[in-house]
Amino acid sequence: MKEAGFYDRLDNDRVQCRLCPHDCVIADGARGVCAVRYNSGGRLYTLVADRVISRHLDPIEKKPLFHFYPGSAAYSVATIGCNLRCSFCQNWEISQWGRERFPKHLEAPGHAPDDARLCPRLADLGDEVPGDPVTPVQILEGALASGARSIAYTYTEPTIFYELAYETACLAKEAGLANVFISNGYISEAPQREIAAVLDAANVDLKFFRQTSYSHLSRVKLQPVLDAIARYYALGVWLEVTTLVIPGVNDSDEELRDIAEFICAISPDIPWHISRFHGAYEMSQVPPTPAATLKRAAEIGQAAGLRYIYKGNLHGADGENTYCDHCGKLLIRRYGFQLMSNVVRNGACPDCGTAVSGVGLG
Repeated sequence: MKEAGFYDRLDNDRVQCRLCPHDCVIADGARGVCAVRYNSGGRLYTLVADRVISRHLDPIEKKPLFHFYPGSAAYSVATIGCNLRCSFCQNWEISQWGRERFPKHLEAPGHAPDDARLCPRLADLGDEVPGDPVTPVQILEGALASGARSIAYTYTEPTIFYELAYETACLAKEAGLANVFISNGYISEAPQREIAAVLDAANVDLKFFRQTSYSHLSRVKLQPVLDAIARYYALGVWLEVTTLVIPGVNDSDEELRDIAEFICAISPDIPWHISRFHGAYEMSQVPPTPAATLKRAAEIGQAAGLRYIYKGNLHGADGENTYCDHCGKLLIRRYGFQLMSNVVRNGACPDCGTAVSGVGLG
């Protein structure tokens, strides 16, 4: 157990968490929306500062990060918990652990029930929080022993295990490893600015461009996500954006165009990953995204001015390769998460010399 950062102490032993835009007001003995930060005696603690539910060595392309040290390995770590409640989450067993295991909730003071901002009582926690005991030093040692180029904070939302991620990232930075956040973008400005100082790259999910969809399917607000995406770029963190295209939800030409134009307005060099949906969790009956929809989304992105667009979860369809924006030369060939070839030299196309945006491309 570790005292959390980014919170204010209130009266009657209440606290207000300032880590993410939920700004949860948490009564003594209750938890925040993420289910892993709880109030004990007027102090906020994190349940996941010393344990991880998952540790894997992944290709960086799996994150997905296609313009950040292509072909390298990322030592990937996660804890339980999340500050979103996405109806289509593919990792719901760990991201929604607190809500699924303890269905009886205490409504967070100051939050309406239809906001779904529910805080289970600490007394309902029962057994220990799942995960392997670990320290930031041990995570770093594991990453170094694995030969990874970076440590990825991923699978669930890294914001909610901020203390573990930040301390580990500081150690990794000193040891010469890169740090990457794979995030839903629901983070407040102060912690984002602090973590950005030790982050090298981030992939942020821009799930929708409509508040109604964010409200009904993820239970959060859209604007803080847009702010976080723009802020990561402004802070100098290499940025890529992913949109999971869900049939009948966010697959209209208008919404896809809005997303592409938003990204392009920040920078046309930000890679946009448009990924195929496969049913999961509470939306398991929704059919997969047709390949034609991803093709149309890519065309919309190109028309908006984006230079690097990738079709994810559709292996072998030529949507995973990187081409020179100027002459069209095939620069990086991929199949799934496997790098097949990379002819980028000194960060540029070998034929026409046009610079290719990214970090450590070759």
